[in-house]
Amino acid sequence: MKPSRKDWATRLDDALWAHRTAYKTPIGMSPFRVVFGKACHLPVEIEHRAYWAVKACKLDLEEAGNERKLQLQELEEIRLAAYENSKFYKEKTKKFHDQKLVARKDFQVGQKVLLYKSKLGHMSGKLRSTWEGPYIVTEVFPYGAVEIKEESSERTFKVNGHRLRIFNENQDMLNKTMDGMNLTSPSYLPP
Repeated sequence: MKPSRKDWATRLDDALWAHRTAYKTPIGMSPFRVVFGKACHLPVEIEHRAYWAVKACKLDLEEAGNERKLQLQELEEIRLAAYENSKFYKEKTKKFHDQKLVARKDFQVGQKVLLYKSKLGHMSGKLRSTWEGPYIVTEVFPYGAVEIKEESSERTFKVNGHRLRIFNENQDMLNKTMDGMNLTSPSYLPP
């Protein structure tokens, strides 16, 4: 039989059965167990217990009622366990994803920062810098927004704080004079 888009209705029962009986990590059990309180068995293995079966076994109806109450309490405990497993799973997942988040950067007014050039894309060339600036922070807004201005002009604009990086100005390097070499008329040292 060749699968097509029109035969989904014939496959729906099998897909739902597979989904309901499969072990789900977030709840620590299958959805079938959450609903019915016991592990799922194939239809061949299912025992049907009805009123006539209780009578045939000559069980007391009051005793059967007490047993059913215990089963319902056990089912409630299974559901609470599934809820707890789901809660622990969500906390663990949140902790994992929060580790990957970058810590929030705190900027102060007057601080020099660099701005990430997002227009360059990933293939900007190996010698081109992805940061431009420095800019000066003029105001810090809640939720990570920062207003910056250019050093050369008084133009100000708001940017997301994730696009900024603190500009580390090394004063020793700026004041140091570097020895240079004239490339038009190089002087070679004798061997």
